[in-house]
Amino acid sequence: MQKIKSLMTRQGLKSPPESLSDLGAIESLRVPGKEEFRELREQPSDPQAEQELINSIEQVYFSTDSFDIVKYELEKLPPVLNLQELEEYRDKLKQQQAAVSKKVADLILEKQPAYVKELERVTSLQTGLQLAAVICTNGRRHLNIAKEGFTQASLGLLANQRKRQLLIGLLKSLRTIKTLQRTDVRLSEMLEEEDYPGAIQLCLECQKAASTFKHYSCISELNSKLQDTLEQIEEQLDVALSKICKNFDINHYTKVQQAYRLLGKTQTAMDQLHMHFTQAIHNTVFQVVLGYVELCAGNTDTKFQKLQYKDLCTHVTPDSYIPCLADLCKALWEVMLSYYRTMEWHEKHDNEDGTSASEGSNMMGTEETSFDRGYIKKKLEHGLTRIWQDVQLKVKTYLLGTDLSIFKYDDFIFVLDIISRLMQVGEEFCGSKSEVLQESIRKQSVNYFKNYHRTRLDELRMFLENETWELCPVKSNFSILQLHEFKFMEQSRSPSVSPSKQPSSTCSKTVTLFEQYCGGGNPFEIQADHKDEETEDVLASNGYESDEQEKSAYQEYDSDSDVPEELKRDYVDEQTGDAPVKSVSRETLKSRKKSDYSLNKVNAPILTNTTLNVIRLVGKYMQMMNILKPIAFDVIHFMSQLFDYYLYAIYTFFGRNDSLESTGLGLSSSRLRTTLNRIQESLIDLEVSADPTATLTAAEDRKEKVPSPHLSHLVVLTSGDTLYGLAERVVATESLVFLAEQFEFLQPHLDAVMPAVKKPFLQQFYSQTVSTASELRKPIYWIVAGKAIDYEQTLLLMASVKWDVKEIMSQHNMYVDALLKEFEQFNLRLNEVSKRVRIPLPVSNILWEHCIRLANRTIVEGYANVKKCSNEGRALMQLDFQQFLMKLEKLTDIRPIPDKEFVETYIKAYYLTENDMERWIKEHREYSTKQLTNLVNVCLGSHINKKARQKLLSAIDDIDRPKR
Repeated sequence: MQKIKSLMTRQGLKSPPESLSDLGAIESLRVPGKEEFRELREQPSDPQAEQELINSIEQVYFSTDSFDIVKYELEKLPPVLNLQELEEYRDKLKQQQAAVSKKVADLILEKQPAYVKELERVTSLQTGLQLAAVICTNGRRHLNIAKEGFTQASLGLLANQRKRQLLIGLLKSLRTIKTLQRTDVRLSEMLEEEDYPGAIQLCLECQKAASTFKHYSCISELNSKLQDTLEQIEEQLDVALSKICKNFDINHYTKVQQAYRLLGKTQTAMDQLHMHFTQAIHNTVFQVVLGYVELCAGNTDTKFQKLQYKDLCTHVTPDSYIPCLADLCKALWEVMLSYYRTMEWHEKHDNEDGTSASEGSNMMGTEETSFDRGYIKKKLEHGLTRIWQDVQLKVKTYLLGTDLSIFKYDDFIFVLDIISRLMQVGEEFCGSKSEVLQESIRKQSVNYFKNYHRTRLDELRMFLENETWELCPVKSNFSILQLHEFKFMEQSRSPSVSPSKQPSSTCSKTVTLFEQYCGGGNPFEIQADHKDEETEDVLASNGYESDEQEKSAYQEYDSDSDVPEELKRDYVDEQTGDAPVKSVSRETLKSRKKSDYSLNKVNAPILTNTTLNVIRLVGKYMQMMNILKPIAFDVIHFMSQLFDYYLYAIYTFFGRNDSLESTGLGLSSSRLRTTLNRIQESLIDLEVSADPTATLTAAEDRKEKVPSPHLSHLVVLTSGDTLYGLAERVVATESLVFLAEQFEFLQPHLDAVMPAVKKPFLQQFYSQTVSTASELRKPIYWIVAGKAIDYEQTLLLMASVKWDVKEIMSQHNMYVDALLKEFEQFNLRLNEVSKRVRIPLPVSNILWEHCIRLANRTIVEGYANVKKCSNEGRALMQLDFQQFLMKLEKLTDIRPIPDKEFVETYIKAYYLTENDMERWIKEHREYSTKQLTNLVNVCLGSHINKKARQKLLSAIDDIDRPKR
């Protein structure tokens, strides 16, 4: 019972007597009994009034237990006591006591059930404690029995078993520690095998295991060693990453990326990779250039290794410049190819990782991996432009290190071809237009090409001035595409071969350079130059059995004192590297006519050596334009100057004749005159032509002009036996027409490469210059037609004829036979010329047309010289002209006869009345004033009087006045 009380005390419970004794505030008051409680509860009560009574009790009554109520009340009594007041005060205290007692009673009755319930719980607890005491007693008794039942040996056995288990665990730990101590050997082996992922995985596992045994003192040193090993692995991993930049290997790169992924440093790896690519570009170009510089220097002086790359490029010799450039581009190609394959690897593995991530459930890991992939993708895409810019700057620096103007044309074209292929690589690499390289090479190309073009113009002038206008014998199926210079047009462009060395190949699908050479090879491999081994099968058979005989013939030609020294050069010009065609002598052509080559039977193109050289130049110009399209306009402009100068030379040599314009026949169209004036103003240096001692650089505006060419003294244009150089005129004029046809053939290609803003220039060149080439035929062949027939003799014979006959004649006059005989002689001489040079049908037609036109105008001029003429005389004129036409139609196939109406209309005008003649004069202004005046004067007296004559002469004067 004492324990139960103790337990109740610990739980804060009190026994009922003790609880009642705590009412200290009413300790001195009498506690009402049960009956009083019942009375108090039965009394009618006003809760509000009772609460007011309780509230009216002085606060001191609620103080501590030591408060003495009686003493307090007695001390409150006044000195003089009043019984009534005392009774009233007493009644008040009783009411307060009653209210408090009732309140206390209510509270006691309210807590009574809880008290009873707690008392029951205490009783139950006491019973449980008694049961526990019984169990403890039984346990102690059984322990005593067990203690007495086991011996000391059994307990020792158990202790040893426990110790054994501890020792086995310790042995395992020691073996693990021993394995950890030997891990560095295996790590070294794995690093030598380049098994970086395995090494890192092993190192991380060792670190995890070491953390498990960190309570051993030896493990702290091992942890430090493993950390150093891990750092060493990262260093070797960085070195392995740098090897990717020059020679990408999929397996190697896969191991490196797996290793960085294990380390959780994929982003760091990408940053390092771009640094390595930048460094690889610098080191690669420096080592390539340094190797060539030291090789050419012929010593092992280390001073070159201390030079900056920019300064080192200036020490490259011209002989090693192109091989060095090719090796430089090959090395840079390897770097860019490695970067390209790196991007391919990431694209492939990103797709695989994305597929595996979509199947997984680790959302946080997936988000982290996606972030890494996005970072790597952006880094690689940004690195494309950065790497290409570095490549461009390195190549630009190399190009600026040497003046490209020192190279021959073929070498310069080869340099351009390499740079063009490099720009193609850049465009496929990152879509860039290679602005840095384009601007650099464009400036050098324009400067080089200006100087080259100037030299070629001077050479063209020299060739033209020494050209004898003999036919260059080419085959009937000759095409400019058969020339070396135009091979690039009929062959598919191969980026690994220069335009003049490309093999024929066709490919239905466009393959990029990276796809083509991804498995091996290099687009910058210098191909063997087979140009010398190739033959141009364009020349016709010349009757020589061997090259030695042909060479001997040329040597005989070269020994001729009349041949200019400039034309004695062989195929290759040592200064320019060009390959002009050998000049052919007149005697050689004669020997060819006697051989199996017949010029008048073979429908071969008519051209000269100079024409062929111009065509070759055009091919070379187009090569440069095709390789470097940004300078297309400059190249086409220079090509147009070649054609302009050739056209101007032909006109100057064979077509310039001031008397032509006075004929009124419109032989030179306004377009042709405009073209010739433009060429003369823009291209021809007339001052140099007038003053041979003047220098070409006398004025700034004359730098791009060329002196007017002069016809060679070997060309004779005054001999009637050769129809005044008709053969030379035909060769010259038709070679110009052939050249124009080739320009027409090339127009689509030129139009394709010409910038859109410059195409109006090309269209104007073709419409105003190229198309006028055939128009030169009229003025050139007019000169021959004007001299081939003796028109003056016809006029003299006509002047001796009597036209005022009184009867109609049945016999034509002698001048008709004389004129027809002249035409027969002209036809014979024309046939003789055709044995030397094939005369095309358009040329033959123009010659006959000119001669007939001049003959008809000579007839009209002869009729205009008649002083007196009768109607019978007019009939005789018609008879003569009809006889002339009848015989003439047997000599030529030209229909209708040119200017036939010109003569017939003039003859018939004699019969017109006054009014009809006045109208006729105003409508027919093709006749000269002299011819019209003579017509009026001859008609005087027959059917026109003097007054009408004066009127008609006034009309003629009005027509002639604007012409003065």
